[in-house]
Amino acid sequence: MMRFVVAAAQYPIDRLEGWEAYEAKLTRWVEEAAAAGASLAVFPEYGAMELASLVPATMGDLAGSIETVSALLPRVDALHGELAARTGMHVLAASAPRKDADGRFRNAARLFAPNGKASVQDKLVMTRFEREEWDIAPGAALRVFDTALGRLAVSICYDSEFPLLARACVEAGAEVLLVPSCTDSLHGYWRVRIGAQGRALEGQCFVVQSPTVGEAAWSPAVDVNRGAAAVYGPPDRGMPEDGVLAIGVEGAPQWVFAEVDTALVSELRADGGVLNVRHWGEQPGAVALPRVEVVDLR
Repeated sequence: MMRFVVAAAQYPIDRLEGWEAYEAKLTRWVEEAAAAGASLAVFPEYGAMELASLVPATMGDLAGSIETVSALLPRVDALHGELAARTGMHVLAASAPRKDADGRFRNAARLFAPNGKASVQDKLVMTRFEREEWDIAPGAALRVFDTALGRLAVSICYDSEFPLLARACVEAGAEVLLVPSCTDSLHGYWRVRIGAQGRALEGQCFVVQSPTVGEAAWSPAVDVNRGAAAVYGPPDRGMPEDGVLAIGVEGAPQWVFAEVDTALVSELRADGGVLNVRHWGEQPGAVALPRVEVVDLR
């Protein structure tokens, strides 16, 4: 059982002058979260697409942008690993398209522990834009991560709108669900937010949402970004009545902080005002869940 501070980024997409500008920006963000006492920093879905601006010749081309960002991932990940180790934080890096051996791109969120270990959760259900314009392929593995902070899981944006994915992670012991998101309208933001709060209710757990914000007219991928970072819990004893532990000002670049106590997850699952986790199987039509792989980052 662990009590810690989580930082959820409302992360702006910037046009970068060079790698040094990206390195300085990411370092500043991570160090600000660490200085505020955070043990876990969560960055959004497709936040890494700002790296496409490092190659002006292709940054306005969707396919070229994806290739550029994917090629930079080893360097990006090395920087995240270094910052996690230096600050002593766990860091969920902004997701990025990763080119795999089959030639397809997958939307990958990478989790870095301060001890040097790291792992990845790919997005499993693609949005229409990813299917029809980006040609991003779905991942296959659903994972939970054992960390010094407890058992974490990642549900990338649209994935949070599908209850069985989160439920499988809950049955595998997940206490905190991380939801990096990227939405270009308030409709999209609210879909993910409602999904995140629904997963907190069903799973009697904490859910952390981190969105991209701002406008980047130069990018065909992340030109408009709407949303607010937040930390949610089930509306039950020891939690806020509306389940909102903390939430940012929509559209404003900022960190949103909240204290998470995983002991409360155990207490509510054992003796809450309602027992959603325990009673899941009583639903007519309750079905078999996806297999979950446990990854040890301790």
